[in-house]
Amino acid sequence: MIVIFSIVCTVDTVAQIKKWTLEDCIGYAVVNNLNLKRQMLQTENAEANFLKSKMDMLPSLNFGSNANLGFGRSIDPVTNLITFKQNISNSYSLNSNFQLFTGFNALNTISANKFLLKAGIEAEKVARNTLVVEILGQYYQVLYAKGLENVSKQQLELSEKQYYRIVKMVETGKEALSRQMEIESQVSSDKLDYTIARNTANQALTTLKQMLQLDPGTEFEIALPELDNLLLKENKYETDSVFRIASQTLPRLKTIEYELQAAEKQISAAQGYITPGLTVGASVYTGYYKVLSEDAVEQTSFTTQLKNNNSQAVYVSLRIPLFNNYTVGRNIKTAKLRKTDAAIRLELEKNSLYTEIENACLNYSRGRDEFIAAKSNFEFNKKSFSVVEKKFESGLVDVTDYSAAVTTLSRAEAEALRTTLQLRIREIIIQFYTTGTYENISFI
Repeated sequence: MIVIFSIVCTVDTVAQIKKWTLEDCIGYAVVNNLNLKRQMLQTENAEANFLKSKMDMLPSLNFGSNANLGFGRSIDPVTNLITFKQNISNSYSLNSNFQLFTGFNALNTISANKFLLKAGIEAEKVARNTLVVEILGQYYQVLYAKGLENVSKQQLELSEKQYYRIVKMVETGKEALSRQMEIESQVSSDKLDYTIARNTANQALTTLKQMLQLDPGTEFEIALPELDNLLLKENKYETDSVFRIASQTLPRLKTIEYELQAAEKQISAAQGYITPGLTVGASVYTGYYKVLSEDAVEQTSFTTQLKNNNSQAVYVSLRIPLFNNYTVGRNIKTAKLRKTDAAIRLELEKNSLYTEIENACLNYSRGRDEFIAAKSNFEFNKKSFSVVEKKFESGLVDVTDYSAAVTTLSRAEAEALRTTLQLRIREIIIQFYTTGTYENISFI
Protein backbone atom coordinates (compact mmCIF):
# COMPACT_ATOMS: atom_id res chain seq x y z
CA MET A 1 0.00 0.00 0.00
CA ILE A 2 2.86 2.35 0.86
CA VAL A 3 4.56 1.54 -2.45
CA ILE A 4 1.37 2.31 -4.38
CA PHE A 5 0.96 5.61 -2.51
CA SER A 6 4.56 6.57 -3.28
CA ILE A 7 4.07 5.81 -6.96
CA VAL A 8 0.88 7.90 -7.08
CA CYS A 9 2.61 10.82 -5.35
CA THR A 10 5.53 10.59 -7.77
CA VAL A 11 3.19 10.62 -10.77
CA ASP A 12 1.29 13.60 -9.34
CA THR A 13 4.53 15.50 -8.76
CA VAL A 14 5.75 14.87 -12.30
CA ALA A 15 2.36 15.87 -13.68
CA GLN A 16 2.51 19.16 -11.76
CA ILE A 17 5.85 20.24 -13.23
CA LYS A 18 5.20 23.47 -15.12
CA LYS A 19 6.09 23.51 -18.79
CA TRP A 20 7.49 26.93 -19.63
CA THR A 21 6.50 28.66 -22.84
CA LEU A 22 8.80 31.21 -24.43
CA GLU A 23 6.56 33.98 -23.08
CA ASP A 24 6.87 32.48 -19.58
CA CYS A 25 10.67 32.46 -19.82
CA ILE A 26 10.83 36.05 -21.05
CA GLY A 27 8.33 37.28 -18.46
CA TYR A 28 10.24 35.63 -15.62
CA ALA A 29 13.63 36.87 -16.82
CA VAL A 30 12.45 40.47 -17.23
CA VAL A 31 11.22 40.53 -13.62
CA ASN A 32 13.95 38.54 -11.88
CA ASN A 33 17.18 38.93 -13.82
CA LEU A 34 19.87 40.38 -11.52
CA ASN A 35 21.79 42.22 -14.22
CA LEU A 36 18.59 43.93 -15.34
CA LYS A 37 17.85 44.89 -11.73
CA ARG A 38 21.29 46.53 -11.54
CA GLN A 39 20.47 48.53 -14.66
CA MET A 40 17.22 49.61 -13.06
CA LEU A 41 19.18 50.84 -10.02
CA GLN A 42 21.26 53.03 -12.32
CA THR A 43 18.05 54.51 -13.70
CA GLU A 44 16.87 55.24 -10.16
CA ASN A 45 20.21 56.91 -9.45
CA ALA A 46 19.75 59.14 -12.52
CA GLU A 47 16.26 59.99 -11.26
CA ALA A 48 17.69 60.96 -7.86
CA ASN A 49 20.28 63.22 -9.54
CA PHE A 50 17.53 64.88 -11.57
CA LEU A 51 15.47 65.54 -8.42
CA LYS A 52 18.53 66.89 -6.59
CA SER A 53 19.30 69.36 -9.39
CA LYS A 54 15.72 70.69 -9.19
CA MET A 55 15.90 71.00 -5.41
CA ASP A 56 19.10 73.06 -5.78
CA MET A 57 16.91 75.86 -7.15
CA LEU A 58 15.20 76.27 -3.76
CA PRO A 59 16.58 78.41 -0.91
CA SER A 60 18.56 76.65 1.80
CA LEU A 61 17.43 76.84 5.42
CA ASN A 62 19.61 75.78 8.38
CA PHE A 63 19.18 75.99 12.13
CA GLY A 64 22.14 76.00 14.52
CA SER A 65 22.72 76.03 18.25
CA ASN A 66 25.68 75.76 20.58
CA ALA A 67 26.34 75.73 24.32
CA ASN A 68 29.54 76.83 26.03
CA LEU A 69 30.77 76.47 29.61
CA GLY A 70 33.47 79.06 30.28
CA PHE A 71 36.34 78.96 32.83
CA GLY A 72 38.98 81.59 33.45
CA ARG A 73 39.31 84.62 31.20
CA SER A 74 36.32 85.24 28.91
CA ILE A 75 34.15 88.07 27.55
CA ASP A 76 30.87 88.88 29.28
CA PRO A 77 28.44 89.35 26.33
CA VAL A 78 26.17 91.51 28.52
CA THR A 79 28.77 94.11 29.58
CA ASN A 80 31.32 93.26 26.89
CA LEU A 81 34.00 93.31 29.61
CA ILE A 82 36.65 90.76 30.51
CA THR A 83 35.60 88.42 33.30
CA PHE A 84 37.20 85.51 35.16
CA LYS A 85 33.99 84.11 36.55
CA GLN A 86 32.62 80.72 35.53
CA ASN A 87 29.76 81.14 33.05
CA ILE A 88 27.49 79.36 30.63
CA SER A 89 26.30 80.66 27.26
CA ASN A 90 23.88 79.33 24.71
CA SER A 91 23.11 80.66 21.23
CA TYR A 92 20.64 79.90 18.42
CA SER A 93 20.76 80.87 14.77
CA LEU A 94 18.61 80.45 11.68
CA ASN A 95 20.20 81.03 8.26
CA SER A 96 18.84 80.99 4.72
CA ASN A 97 20.41 81.80 1.37
CA PHE A 98 19.32 81.69 -2.25
CA GLN A 99 21.45 81.70 -5.39
CA LEU A 100 19.82 84.51 -7.32
CA PHE A 101 21.99 84.16 -10.42
CA THR A 102 24.68 81.61 -11.36
CA GLY A 103 24.97 82.06 -15.10
CA PHE A 104 22.01 79.71 -15.67
CA ASN A 105 24.17 76.89 -14.32
CA ALA A 106 21.32 75.42 -12.25
CA LEU A 107 18.81 75.46 -15.11
CA ASN A 108 21.24 73.83 -17.53
CA THR A 109 22.16 71.23 -14.92
CA ILE A 110 18.48 70.37 -14.52
CA SER A 111 18.13 69.96 -18.28
CA ALA A 112 21.28 67.82 -18.47
CA ASN A 113 20.11 65.52 -15.69
CA LYS A 114 16.68 65.26 -17.31
CA PHE A 115 18.28 63.99 -20.53
CA LEU A 116 20.52 61.63 -18.55
CA LEU A 117 17.41 60.22 -16.86
CA LYS A 118 15.81 59.65 -20.27
CA ALA A 119 19.03 58.01 -21.43
CA GLY A 120 18.94 55.74 -18.38
CA ILE A 121 15.36 54.70 -19.14
CA GLU A 122 16.32 53.86 -22.72
CA ALA A 123 19.44 52.00 -21.53
CA GLU A 124 17.17 49.93 -19.31
CA LYS A 125 15.11 49.05 -22.39
CA VAL A 126 18.29 48.11 -24.24
CA ALA A 127 19.32 45.78 -21.42
CA ARG A 128 15.83 44.27 -21.33
CA ASN A 129 15.76 43.70 -25.10
CA THR A 130 19.25 42.20 -25.04
CA LEU A 131 18.14 39.78 -22.35
CA VAL A 132 15.02 38.87 -24.35
CA VAL A 133 17.08 38.16 -27.47
CA GLU A 134 19.45 35.95 -25.47
CA ILE A 135 16.54 34.03 -23.95
CA LEU A 136 14.92 33.78 -27.37
CA GLY A 137 18.06 32.35 -28.98
CA GLN A 138 18.58 29.78 -26.25
CA TYR A 139 14.91 28.79 -26.22
CA TYR A 140 15.02 28.04 -29.93
CA GLN A 141 18.31 26.22 -29.36
CA VAL A 142 16.46 23.99 -26.89
CA LEU A 143 13.68 23.45 -29.42
CA TYR A 144 16.23 22.46 -32.05
CA ALA A 145 18.02 20.10 -29.66
CA LYS A 146 14.70 18.59 -28.60
CA GLY A 147 13.76 18.20 -32.26
CA LEU A 148 17.02 16.38 -33.01
CA GLU A 149 16.40 14.17 -30.01
CA ASN A 150 12.96 13.31 -31.37
CA VAL A 151 14.40 12.62 -34.83
CA SER A 152 17.02 10.30 -33.33
CA LYS A 153 14.34 8.57 -31.28
CA GLN A 154 12.20 8.00 -34.38
CA GLN A 155 15.22 6.65 -36.24
CA LEU A 156 15.92 4.24 -33.36
CA GLU A 157 12.28 3.13 -33.26
CA LEU A 158 12.36 2.39 -37.00
CA SER A 159 15.51 0.33 -36.60
CA GLU A 160 14.11 -1.53 -33.60
CA LYS A 161 10.90 -2.24 -35.51
CA GLN A 162 12.82 -3.87 -38.32
CA TYR A 163 15.08 -5.65 -35.85
CA TYR A 164 12.15 -7.34 -34.10
CA ARG A 165 10.64 -8.25 -37.47
CA ILE A 166 13.85 -9.86 -38.71
CA VAL A 167 14.36 -11.71 -35.41
CA LYS A 168 10.99 -13.36 -35.92
CA MET A 169 11.87 -14.19 -39.49
CA VAL A 170 15.22 -15.69 -38.46
CA GLU A 171 13.46 -17.83 -35.88
CA THR A 172 11.16 -19.18 -38.60
CA GLY A 173 14.06 -19.67 -41.02
CA LYS A 174 12.90 -17.01 -43.50
CA GLU A 175 15.97 -14.80 -42.99
CA ALA A 176 19.65 -15.51 -42.49
CA LEU A 177 21.32 -14.82 -39.13
CA SER A 178 23.76 -12.45 -40.84
CA ARG A 179 20.85 -10.17 -41.77
CA GLN A 180 19.86 -10.03 -38.08
CA MET A 181 23.42 -9.11 -37.09
CA GLU A 182 23.48 -6.28 -39.61
CA ILE A 183 20.26 -4.71 -38.38
CA GLU A 184 21.37 -5.23 -34.78
CA SER A 185 24.49 -3.21 -35.53
CA GLN A 186 22.30 -0.47 -36.96
CA VAL A 187 20.16 -0.45 -33.79
CA SER A 188 23.27 -0.12 -31.64
CA SER A 189 24.48 2.84 -33.72
CA ASP A 190 21.08 4.52 -33.52
CA LYS A 191 21.02 4.07 -29.74
CA LEU A 192 24.33 5.92 -29.50
CA ASP A 193 23.03 8.77 -31.69
CA TYR A 194 19.88 9.00 -29.59
CA THR A 195 21.88 9.09 -26.34
CA ILE A 196 24.07 11.89 -27.67
CA ALA A 197 21.04 13.85 -28.91
CA ARG A 198 19.25 13.43 -25.57
CA ASN A 199 22.31 14.63 -23.61
CA THR A 200 22.68 17.61 -25.94
CA ALA A 201 19.02 18.52 -25.40
CA ASN A 202 19.42 18.25 -21.62
CA GLN A 203 22.49 20.48 -21.74
CA ALA A 204 20.65 23.10 -23.82
CA LEU A 205 17.76 22.99 -21.35
CA THR A 206 20.17 23.42 -18.42
CA THR A 207 21.78 26.41 -20.13
CA LEU A 208 18.36 28.05 -20.54
CA LYS A 209 17.59 27.38 -16.89
CA GLN A 210 20.87 29.01 -15.88
CA MET A 211 20.11 32.04 -18.05
CA LEU A 212 16.80 32.42 -16.23
CA GLN A 213 18.77 32.25 -12.95
CA LEU A 214 16.40 29.70 -11.45
CA ASP A 215 17.28 27.97 -8.19
CA PRO A 216 19.41 24.84 -8.77
CA GLY A 217 16.74 22.49 -7.39
CA THR A 218 13.90 23.91 -9.50
CA GLU A 219 12.25 21.45 -11.89
CA PHE A 220 12.33 22.93 -15.37
CA GLU A 221 10.86 21.83 -18.69
CA ILE A 222 9.69 23.78 -21.74
CA ALA A 223 6.46 23.46 -23.69
CA LEU A 224 7.05 22.26 -27.25
CA PRO A 225 5.02 24.28 -29.78
CA GLU A 226 3.58 22.93 -33.03
CA LEU A 227 6.23 23.97 -35.54
CA ASP A 228 4.54 22.15 -38.42
CA ASN A 229 1.88 24.85 -38.47
CA LEU A 230 4.36 27.68 -38.98
CA LEU A 231 3.00 29.95 -41.68
CA LEU A 232 5.41 31.08 -44.36
CA LYS A 233 4.81 34.77 -44.88
CA GLU A 234 5.57 36.51 -48.12
CA ASN A 235 7.68 39.15 -46.39
CA LYS A 236 10.30 41.10 -48.27
CA TYR A 237 12.31 43.36 -46.01
CA GLU A 238 14.19 46.32 -47.50
CA THR A 239 17.27 47.43 -45.57
CA ASP A 240 16.68 51.18 -45.96
CA SER A 241 13.02 50.92 -44.95
CA VAL A 242 13.79 48.86 -41.86
CA PHE A 243 16.68 51.15 -40.89
CA ARG A 244 14.54 54.27 -41.27
CA ILE A 245 12.01 52.84 -38.80
CA ALA A 246 14.68 51.40 -36.47
CA SER A 247 16.56 54.70 -36.25
CA GLN A 248 13.39 56.31 -34.86
CA THR A 249 12.31 53.53 -32.49
CA LEU A 250 15.31 51.61 -31.16
CA PRO A 251 16.29 52.53 -27.59
CA ARG A 252 19.95 51.83 -28.35
CA LEU A 253 20.03 54.95 -30.55
CA LYS A 254 17.79 57.01 -28.28
CA THR A 255 20.13 56.34 -25.37
CA ILE A 256 23.08 57.97 -27.12
CA GLU A 257 20.93 60.78 -28.53
CA TYR A 258 19.82 61.73 -25.01
CA GLU A 259 23.42 61.51 -23.79
CA LEU A 260 24.41 63.87 -26.61
CA GLN A 261 21.71 66.36 -25.59
CA ALA A 262 22.81 66.07 -21.96
CA ALA A 263 26.40 66.82 -22.96
CA GLU A 264 25.28 70.01 -24.73
CA LYS A 265 23.53 71.19 -21.56
CA GLN A 266 26.56 70.25 -19.46
CA ILE A 267 28.70 72.56 -21.62
CA SER A 268 26.29 75.43 -20.94
CA ALA A 269 26.25 74.57 -17.24
CA ALA A 270 30.05 74.61 -17.06
CA GLN A 271 30.22 77.92 -18.93
CA GLY A 272 27.85 79.40 -16.34
CA TYR A 273 30.71 79.54 -13.83
CA ILE A 274 32.51 82.11 -16.00
CA THR A 275 29.86 84.75 -15.29
CA PRO A 276 29.45 86.54 -11.93
CA GLY A 277 27.23 84.88 -9.36
CA LEU A 278 24.82 86.63 -7.04
CA THR A 279 23.56 85.16 -3.76
CA VAL A 280 21.11 86.69 -1.28
CA GLY A 281 20.57 85.51 2.26
CA ALA A 282 19.16 86.26 5.70
CA SER A 283 19.92 85.19 9.27
CA VAL A 284 18.39 85.43 12.73
CA TYR A 285 20.50 85.18 15.91
CA THR A 286 19.81 85.15 19.64
CA GLY A 287 21.57 83.91 22.76
CA TYR A 288 21.61 83.43 26.54
CA TYR A 289 24.39 84.12 29.10
CA LYS A 290 24.62 83.35 32.80
CA VAL A 291 27.39 83.73 35.43
CA LEU A 292 27.58 80.66 37.66
CA SER A 293 29.47 82.13 40.67
CA GLU A 294 27.67 82.57 44.01
CA ASP A 295 28.28 86.33 44.16
CA ALA A 296 26.79 86.96 40.75
CA VAL A 297 24.11 89.60 40.57
CA GLU A 298 20.59 88.59 39.65
CA GLN A 299 20.43 87.99 35.91
CA THR A 300 17.71 88.29 33.30
CA SER A 301 15.68 85.15 32.66
CA PHE A 302 16.33 82.78 29.76
CA THR A 303 13.19 83.80 27.85
CA THR A 304 13.81 87.50 28.28
CA GLN A 305 17.44 87.21 27.14
CA LEU A 306 16.43 85.31 24.01
CA LYS A 307 13.98 88.07 23.21
CA ASN A 308 16.37 90.95 24.04
CA ASN A 309 19.39 89.44 22.30
CA ASN A 310 17.54 88.76 19.05
CA SER A 311 19.23 90.15 15.94
CA GLN A 312 18.50 89.86 12.23
CA ALA A 313 20.53 90.42 9.09
CA VAL A 314 20.16 90.25 5.34
CA TYR A 315 23.02 90.14 2.92
CA VAL A 316 23.91 90.07 -0.75
CA SER A 317 27.00 88.23 -1.95
CA LEU A 318 28.60 88.83 -5.34
CA ARG A 319 31.10 86.33 -6.78
CA ILE A 320 33.23 87.46 -9.71
CA PRO A 321 35.49 84.64 -11.00
CA LEU A 322 38.99 85.88 -11.78
CA PHE A 323 41.26 82.87 -11.47
CA ASN A 324 40.38 79.36 -10.28
CA ASN A 325 43.37 77.24 -11.26
CA TYR A 326 41.81 76.33 -14.65
CA THR A 327 39.01 74.43 -12.90
CA VAL A 328 36.23 76.06 -14.95
CA GLY A 329 38.21 75.83 -18.18
CA ARG A 330 38.89 72.14 -17.60
CA ASN A 331 35.22 71.45 -16.85
CA ILE A 332 34.15 73.20 -20.06
CA LYS A 333 36.70 71.28 -22.13
CA THR A 334 35.69 67.98 -20.52
CA ALA A 335 32.03 68.67 -21.31
CA LYS A 336 32.89 69.46 -24.93
CA LEU A 337 34.93 66.26 -25.24
CA ARG A 338 32.01 64.32 -23.77
CA LYS A 339 29.71 65.81 -26.39
CA THR A 340 32.12 64.97 -29.22
CA ASP A 341 32.47 61.42 -27.94
CA ALA A 342 28.68 61.01 -27.77
CA ALA A 343 28.34 62.30 -31.34
CA ILE A 344 30.97 59.82 -32.57
CA ARG A 345 29.36 56.95 -30.67
CA LEU A 346 26.01 57.83 -32.21
CA GLU A 347 27.44 57.68 -35.73
CA LEU A 348 29.23 54.40 -34.98
CA GLU A 349 26.03 52.93 -33.56
CA LYS A 350 24.07 54.01 -36.65
CA ASN A 351 26.67 52.43 -38.94
CA SER A 352 26.68 49.26 -36.87
CA LEU A 353 22.88 49.16 -36.85
CA TYR A 354 22.67 49.59 -40.62
CA THR A 355 25.13 46.74 -41.12
CA GLU A 356 23.18 44.51 -38.74
CA ILE A 357 19.88 45.28 -40.47
CA GLU A 358 21.37 44.71 -43.90
CA ASN A 359 22.72 41.32 -42.82
CA ALA A 360 19.41 40.48 -41.10
CA CYS A 361 17.40 41.21 -44.27
CA LEU A 362 19.80 39.18 -46.43
CA ASN A 363 19.82 36.33 -43.92
CA TYR A 364 16.02 36.31 -43.86
CA SER A 365 15.85 36.08 -47.65
CA ARG A 366 18.43 33.28 -47.72
CA GLY A 367 16.72 31.53 -44.80
CA ARG A 368 13.39 31.66 -46.59
CA ASP A 369 14.89 29.98 -49.65
CA GLU A 370 16.56 27.35 -47.46
CA PHE A 371 13.28 26.77 -45.62
CA ILE A 372 11.39 26.12 -48.86
CA ALA A 373 14.12 23.81 -50.19
CA ALA A 374 14.46 21.89 -46.91
CA LYS A 375 10.71 21.47 -46.57
CA SER A 376 10.46 20.14 -50.12
CA ASN A 377 13.45 17.85 -49.59
CA PHE A 378 11.93 16.42 -46.41
CA GLU A 379 8.62 15.66 -48.14
CA PHE A 380 10.47 13.96 -50.98
CA ASN A 381 12.58 11.86 -48.61
CA LYS A 382 9.51 10.76 -46.66
CA LYS A 383 8.01 9.35 -49.84
CA SER A 384 11.33 7.83 -50.90
CA PHE A 385 11.83 6.17 -47.52
CA SER A 386 8.35 4.70 -47.61
CA VAL A 387 9.26 2.95 -50.85
CA VAL A 388 12.63 1.72 -49.51
CA GLU A 389 11.00 0.46 -46.31
CA LYS A 390 8.51 -1.64 -48.27
CA LYS A 391 11.29 -3.04 -50.45
CA PHE A 392 13.35 -3.85 -47.35
CA GLU A 393 10.47 -5.73 -45.78
CA SER A 394 10.07 -7.61 -49.06
CA GLY A 395 13.78 -8.47 -49.15
CA LEU A 396 14.48 -6.41 -52.29
CA VAL A 397 17.08 -4.17 -50.60
CA ASP A 398 19.68 -5.02 -47.99
CA VAL A 399 20.32 -3.50 -44.55
CA THR A 400 22.94 -1.09 -45.90
CA ASP A 401 20.50 0.55 -48.31
CA TYR A 402 17.78 0.64 -45.66
CA SER A 403 20.14 2.26 -43.12
CA ALA A 404 21.21 4.81 -45.71
CA ALA A 405 17.56 5.67 -46.37
CA VAL A 406 16.84 6.07 -42.65
CA THR A 407 19.88 8.32 -42.21
CA THR A 408 18.93 10.44 -45.23
CA LEU A 409 15.38 10.86 -43.94
CA SER A 410 16.64 11.85 -40.49
CA ARG A 411 19.01 14.42 -41.94
CA ALA A 412 16.27 15.86 -44.10
CA GLU A 413 13.95 16.14 -41.10
CA ALA A 414 16.67 17.75 -38.99
CA GLU A 415 17.43 20.24 -41.75
CA ALA A 416 13.74 21.09 -42.11
CA LEU A 417 13.59 21.74 -38.36
CA ARG A 418 16.74 23.87 -38.44
CA THR A 419 15.56 26.06 -41.31
CA THR A 420 12.12 26.45 -39.73
CA LEU A 421 13.51 27.72 -36.44
CA GLN A 422 16.18 29.77 -38.18
CA LEU A 423 13.62 31.54 -40.36
CA ARG A 424 11.42 32.34 -37.37
CA ILE A 425 14.30 33.74 -35.34
CA ARG A 426 15.44 35.95 -38.21
CA GLU A 427 11.91 37.27 -38.66
CA ILE A 428 11.63 38.09 -34.95
CA ILE A 429 14.98 39.90 -35.02
CA ILE A 430 13.70 42.15 -37.81
CA GLN A 431 10.53 42.75 -35.79
CA PHE A 432 12.75 43.90 -32.94
CA TYR A 433 14.41 46.40 -35.25
CA THR A 434 11.07 47.84 -36.35
CA THR A 435 9.36 47.95 -32.93
CA GLY A 436 12.20 48.65 -30.52
CA THR A 437 10.68 46.34 -27.91
CA TYR A 438 9.59 42.74 -27.41
CA GLU A 439 5.98 43.46 -26.43
CA ASN A 440 3.26 42.46 -28.89
CA ILE A 441 5.62 40.21 -30.84
CA SER A 442 4.40 36.72 -31.65
CA PHE A 443 7.36 34.44 -30.93
CA ILE A 444 5.89 31.20 -32.26
